Amino acid sequence: MYLEELRALILRHVRQDMSTPIDGVMIARQEGSEQETSMSGTVMALIVQGGKRIGLGNRLYEYRTGQYLIASLDLPITGQYLDASPQYPALGFGLLLQPASIAELLLQAPAGSLPLLSVNTPSSMAVSSASADLLDAIMRLLRLLDCPGDIAVLAPMIKREILWRLIVGEQGAAVRHLGLADSRLSHIARAIRWIREHYAQTFRVEDVAEFVGMSVSAFYRNFQATTAMSPIQFQKQIRLQEARLLLAAHPNDVTGIGFRVGYESASQFSREYRRQFGSPPSQDAAALRTNLRRPPLSALG
Repeated sequence: MYLEELRALILRHVRQDMSTPIDGVMIARQEGSEQETSMSGTVMALIVQGGKRIGLGNRLYEYRTGQYLIASLDLPITGQYLDASPQYPALGFGLLLQPASIAELLLQAPAGSLPLLSVNTPSSMAVSSASADLLDAIMRLLRLLDCPGDIAVLAPMIKREILWRLIVGEQGAAVRHLGLADSRLSHIARAIRWIREHYAQTFRVEDVAEFVGMSVSAFYRNFQATTAMSPIQFQKQIRLQEARLLLAAHPNDVTGIGFRVGYESASQFSREYRRQFGSPPSQDAAALRTNLRRPPLSALG
């Protein structure tokens, strides 16, 4: 019942850029099954029709109709919709996860109402089946698209309900860690932000660990556990994705862009780019400009 109405709502209101008049809410329709790279965003992504497979480092996550994925860190991923076609498009709903909103709910939760968090840092991605209560809240939120005058008043309340359903749900630990300023996940998130801002620079893992206030061994262990990559592998993924964006605009400057994103060897840049995207930089850049496709924004897109 819920999924049928959600499909109708998405098909009625979906836009090419996935945006909606509700802040932080996205809806998507995808008719192809091409594999693409993007950043995941910190998001809850629900599949309403079809399925999607996401690669993160050496891990694969697959979620299908009625299942949702939690991405608690903004990470470089490879995504592919499964069996999507114009006759049977994949449909999805996404909600950005804001740490401040989660923290506010955690402060308001009655003492003892939530289980103790494990000492282990949760994976940055996890898949679960959506409960009836969660689907009901999402349906009521998307119904507001038919009544835009109600969005300003009602949308914040329903988004809070959705967050609470996630907090008390199967993947609640990952969501709760996102709202805790002193959690290990928050330290890794600070490291990720630093690496993304300085991706073209050579860095020592020891210096980043000190920056986020962790021992080198704890930092490396927790970074690997949450991202399925080492810090250096993560930096390489960011460099290559940034290079791809630059090449789409400047396809004739392959060597310059390689140096700009931090590669000292043009041959190494070309080799790693081809391994990541399936074709050499110049060929991929030409295809990008021909297709004029906007790179996806998150685990939803």
